Amino acid sequence: MAFPHRPDAPELPDFSMLKRLARDQLIYLLEQQHEVDKLYKVENKPVVSSSEQLCFLVRPRIKNMRYIANLVNADKVAGRTRKYKVIFSPQKFYACEMVLEEEGIYGDVSCDEWAFSLLPLDVDLLSMELPEFFRDYFLEGDQRWINTVAQALHLLSTLYGPFLNCYGIGRCAKMSYELWRKLEEEEDSETKGRRPEIGHIFLLDRDVDFVTALCSQVVYEGLVDDTFRIKCGSVDFGPEVTSSDKSLKVLLNAEDKVFSEIRNEHFSNVFGFLSQKARNLQAQYDRRRGMDIKQMKNFVSRELKGLKQEHRLLSLHIGACESIMKKKTKQDFQELIKTEHALLEGFNIREGTSYIEEHIDRQVSPIESLRLMCLLSITENGLIPKDYRSLKTQYLQSYGPEHLLTFSNLRRAGLLTEQAPGDTLTAVESKVSKLVTDKAAGKITDAFSSLAKRSNFRAISKKLNLIPRVDGEYDLKVPRDMAYVFSGAYVPLSCRIMELVLERRSWQGLDEVVRLLNCSECVFTDTAKEDKASSESLRLILVVFLGGCTFSEISALRFLGREKGYRFIFLTTAVTNSARLMEAMSEVRA
Repeated sequence: MAFPHRPDAPELPDFSMLKRLARDQLIYLLEQQHEVDKLYKVENKPVVSSSEQLCFLVRPRIKNMRYIANLVNADKVAGRTRKYKVIFSPQKFYACEMVLEEEGIYGDVSCDEWAFSLLPLDVDLLSMELPEFFRDYFLEGDQRWINTVAQALHLLSTLYGPFLNCYGIGRCAKMSYELWRKLEEEEDSETKGRRPEIGHIFLLDRDVDFVTALCSQVVYEGLVDDTFRIKCGSVDFGPEVTSSDKSLKVLLNAEDKVFSEIRNEHFSNVFGFLSQKARNLQAQYDRRRGMDIKQMKNFVSRELKGLKQEHRLLSLHIGACESIMKKKTKQDFQELIKTEHALLEGFNIREGTSYIEEHIDRQVSPIESLRLMCLLSITENGLIPKDYRSLKTQYLQSYGPEHLLTFSNLRRAGLLTEQAPGDTLTAVESKVSKLVTDKAAGKITDAFSSLAKRSNFRAISKKLNLIPRVDGEYDLKVPRDMAYVFSGAYVPLSCRIMELVLERRSWQGLDEVVRLLNCSECVFTDTAKEDKASSESLRLILVVFLGGCTFSEISALRFLGREKGYRFIFLTTAVTNSARLMEAMSEVRA
C-alpha cells in the first residue's frame, strides 16, 4: 500500500544537521549572550515572574511587539526595573523596531536574531513555518519574506552542495532566486568545488496554481489535515479518536510505521489496509500460544514492545478514519466531490452554481462556501456579472456584511473575480490564442495585459491534459498517474508543470502554457555542467513552494518519484489547504 521506491532511487540527505545548527545557535544566544534560564510564550495574558530579566523568542509580528510593549510599560508603572531581551526568528524587521520605538520602550529592550528558517517535519519535508507568507506577499505585495527564502536556499546549498539545474515560475520565485544567487556570489568559496547532493531545484509560486489548493483532499494525510489540522508535523486527536476522555498529540511522520504506509493512499483504500494490518497484528500476538519459556522470553524482550506500539498507532488511525467518515457523511462529501469534479471538467456549471447557492443558504460553513465560489471563478475565468452579484449578495445576507472586505481581498488576489463585458470563456481563449500564435509579439500586448490576475484554467487544462480520459472506472487501488490524489478526476497543475519541465530540462515547448499562466516574464532556467554530479544526485529534486503546498501535491510528487525513479524533497513556506487559504484572505477572524 505504501509507495516503495525503486531500488535505484537516490538516498535522501540527512536533515538532522539543520536541527543541530539551529539548536546550537539558540543555545549560544540564550545562555552565553543573554544568560537566559527561562523562556516565556507570547500570549494575551501577563507574565508572572520574579526574574530580573525577561527574554522573548518571537516571530517578527506587530501584535507581538504590542504585547511586549504592554508588559514593559506595566512594569514601569509598577516601578519595577528589569532587563528585556527580544529574539526575533527567523529575522528582525525594521517595522517591529519602529513599533517598540512608538511605544516608548526601544531603549529598554535589546534585540537579536535567531536565523531558524528551516524546520524538518519529515525525512523529505522542510517547512519555514511562515503561514503569513501567503497573505503578506500574494495579497499585500509585501516582499519582506523573500530574503528569508533566499537565506534558506543559501543554507541548503552551503550544507549539501550547489544545485546544478534551477527552474522556476512566478514573480516571487524569480525574486527569491535572484537574491539567493547574489548571496551565492558573495560567498562563492563556500560551495566552490563541492560535489552536489541535490541535482535539481524547482521554485513555484502558489498563485500559479490556485485550483489544486482549493480542491477537497482525498488522500489520507490530506484528509487528516483538512479534518484535524496538522500543525508543525503533529496533530491533536480528540476523545472521539482516542476512545478516552483525553486528547492526544501525535507526531505524523515516517517514524509512525502505520501512518507511513497509508499517508499517500486514497481514502477509499485505507480501511481495507488497516483491517488487514489488524489481522496480521493479531496473528503475531497469537504466536505466543505455542511457545516454550525461552521463545517467550525472546518474544517479550524483542517483539512485544514493538507490537504494542504498532497496536496503539493502529487504534489511533482507525479512530481517525471513523471520525473522518462521520464528519464527511454528515457533510454529504460524495455530492461535494461530484460538484468539484464537474467544475474542473467544465460540465453542468449551472447545477454547480445552484449547489453553491444551496450551500450558502444552508449556512454550512462560510469558509467552505467561499472556497467553492473561488473554485467556480478560477475554473470559469471569472464569474459572469449576474452570478457574481447574486452569489455575493446571498453570501453577505447569509453570513453577515462583515465579510464584504473579504470579497475585495479575493478579487485583488485573483481568487474570486467578475468577468468583464466580452470576457466570456470563448472570448478569453480567442484573445490568448491570437496572442500565442502571433510570432511577432515578443512583448505583452494590450489584450494579454487585460487578462492579468485572471485564470485561463480551461485552456491550460486542455493543453496539459489535466483531466484524464479513461475508459470505465479509474482504478484507485493501482493508480496510473498523479490524478489518483483527486480520485482520478484531475492531475495537479503544479505537479504536471514540474513533470514536463524536468522531462525537458527547460521550459522549451511550454511557451503557450507559460503565457496562459500570465508568467511570460517570470520563468527561468539555470543549468550547469553535470560532469561533477553523480547519477544519484541528478535524480534528487528539491521543490520549493512559495505560498504553501498541500499534502495532495506532496503525495502526487511522491507517486511521480516512484514511477520515474526520482526522489523529491519538499521545502514550503508552510503546509496549506483550502481552508487556510480562505482564512488568510478573510477579514473576519473565527
